[in-house]
This record gives sequence, C-alpha cells and structure tokens, in this order.
Amino acid sequence: MTPIRLAIIEDDPEVRQMLHQYFGRQPEFACVIIADSAEAFLAELTDAIAPQVLLLDLGLPGMSGLEMLPFVRRRLPDAEIVIQTAFDDADRIYQALCGGASGYVLKNTALDQIKTALLEVMNGGAFFSRSVARRVLHHFKPTPTAQPTLLSEREHQVLLGIVDGLSDKQISTRLDVANATVRTHVRNIYRKLQVSSRNELISRAARGQL
Repeated sequence: MTPIRLAIIEDDPEVRQMLHQYFGRQPEFACVIIADSAEAFLAELTDAIAPQVLLLDLGLPGMSGLEMLPFVRRRLPDAEIVIQTAFDDADRIYQALCGGASGYVLKNTALDQIKTALLEVMNGGAFFSRSVARRVLHHFKPTPTAQPTLLSEREHQVLLGIVDGLSDKQISTRLDVANATVRTHVRNIYRKLQVSSRNELISRAARGQL
C-alpha cells in the first residue's frame, strides 16, 4: 500500500517532534512536510510533495491556522485537513469546519486517536473529539433535520441524542429503550439521511446540512 502523504504544521517544537517521530513509525503514512508555521509550509509546498492530509495547529506564529485554510483549499483542493489544537471554543471550531476541515482534535488527544482521525478523513469520513462535537453542536444547536417527515418520532429522538454527543447506551438510558433498539434506529437514520458514520452525521449537523 502506498503511504498517505502527511504534512504536520505545528509551532511547538516538542509537539512537532513527537508527532513526527510517531507518524514516521506508522507504515500508513509518509511525512512529506514538517513545518513550524503556515508560511514555512507554503514555501516548502510543491506539486512533487503535495500532501494528501494535513495535521494543522491553529495557534501558529504569523498566519494562523484559520487564516491558512483558504490557501490550502486553493493549492490543495483535494487534501483533507485535521485540526489539532488547544482551542476548543465553539466559534473557532465552527470557523475551521466552514474553512474545510474534516476533523478537529484537541492536543490532549492520544496519538493513536489522532492516527484514527487522519485515517477516518482519508476514508471520506470526519472525526471530532467528543467534547469538541458536543461544544459546537450545543453552541450552534442545529435543527436536527430539515426533512422531519423522513424520520419517525423515535428516530428523531435518537438523532437528538446523537447530535448531543451521546453514545448508544446513553441514548437507550435517556429514552428507556433497549440498546439493540437504539442501534436499529441509528441504522435507519444513516440510511434515510444518507450518512455512513456518526462523525459524518455530526459534521453535517454542525454545518447545518441536515
């Protein structure tokens, strides 16, 4: 399998080295650009080493990660972007989503979970730390679906639980139904709303696309 070309843009030298060392040992990835700023990344970027996925810090010196997103979208329209940052305020998260990020993880996220996030977005999904998903969805509380007639009343209740960041078990407790019943409703919601994962559902809800 050809390794996924990864770029890491992180200004903290210890974090940058840790990420570089970890992903350098992962056979699924090839670290093609390691940069300490947006400007350094853009200066190093060429067609020959164009990354397929970026792990991007927001609090960069000079051009911020948020300011960098439009440049990435123009230069690398097919690349996926996962934000890794200490910032978890809803406004910044929402701006990153609107700027084209497919994932958003906090800096206390375990390395194996960051790897999962990168693989998830490369497979067409989305990935958010649970606390991040809950924060943005509560702040921008979306209408759970623009097509309410597609879902039954119970499916609608399960969908509310999903966008609230609850697990299947927590939803079953909230609704006082069996776990298996919740899983059936979740499958029906995925089918009716044409999504393939919880993260995709949360991502679309955060963008107001349901």
